[in-house]
Amino acid sequence: MKILILGAGQVGGTLAENLANEANDITIIDNDGARLRELQDRLDIRTVQGEASYPTSLRRAGAEDADMVIAVTSSDETNMVACQVAKLLYKTPTTICRVRASAYLAKSDLFYQKDRTKDLDSLRGFPIDVLISPEHLVTKHITRLIE
Repeated sequence: MKILILGAGQVGGTLAENLANEANDITIIDNDGARLRELQDRLDIRTVQGEASYPTSLRRAGAEDADMVIAVTSSDETNMVACQVAKLLYKTPTTICRVRASAYLAKSDLFYQKDRTKDLDSLRGFPIDVLISPEHLVTKHITRLIE
């Protein structure tokens, strides 16, 4: 599977390591050249230095034929826009996005739901197939433990 990971921080690096070990074709986009070199020296992956949400960066990373984009930069806005660019310009089948800010998460209409429509031209909201909120997941887990 060809997977683009946007963000080479702790989460992106760990994802790259785990997914590369499963024989996936992994490319990471990040601004930090030193971090990208460190990951490339350690793992069998491609790297692209640049802004994760820019169409040119996504194209250089091979978004045209990517099966999945996983956006885990430190910026919610970059993650959301990158998923939108990947889906609308490059028709990426699956977009996964980390969003931390409750201001965004409280407004579910901001995010496209896969079952709403199959027509990309009529999408409303950010076209994110899987929305990940670490804080929300931890809160749910703690609530279950308390119950």
